[in-house]
Amino acid sequence: MNASVRPDFEAIGAWVRPGAKVLDLGCGDGSLLRYLRESRNAFGYGVEIADEKIAACVRNGVNAIQSDLESGLSTFASHSFDYVILSQTLQAMRHTEEIIREMLRVGREAIVSFPNFGHLNHRLQVLAGHMPVSHDLPYQWYDTPNIHLCTLKDFEHFCATHGVEILERLVLHRGRRVRLLPNLLGSLAVYRLQARR
Repeated sequence: MNASVRPDFEAIGAWVRPGAKVLDLGCGDGSLLRYLRESRNAFGYGVEIADEKIAACVRNGVNAIQSDLESGLSTFASHSFDYVILSQTLQAMRHTEEIIREMLRVGREAIVSFPNFGHLNHRLQVLAGHMPVSHDLPYQWYDTPNIHLCTLKDFEHFCATHGVEILERLVLHRGRRVRLLPNLLGSLAVYRLQARR
């Protein structure tokens, strides 16, 4: 597994403690779970709806459950995982509030990554009269699966108003950490979260 394929994999892996039990929502072909198994000795399950991606999980040696995330996580008991991960899937979720609430019920912590709609390049494209298309937002407006795009500030306001505590935040652009003006210069955000106590 080459972590450089997805810059958020390495960031997520750094937060997952060795031997942790992980649930990866919208796991795709199981690449993240495979990476976490190989780099952190983590184990767990992926949840995916697409037949071909379930088959890819099997080829990657990853346990995957075929289910629609939009119908919730009712089959999982509270706090049954150390981490529940939603990697670059949040923007495609129809029920954002529900999935974050369920992640924090099922996992002791949640890790969420998403493309930052507030990135400078995206702002400039909107100013030029176009919907943004970039490495992190590669779809045209007419074929995108993304329905809820947000900025770092939007997501942090969401957390503040929905009982979510941000434990850590990492902002990246082209795989490099962005510390200066992250909402303007960062194209990918990764957050570690827990329910506010």
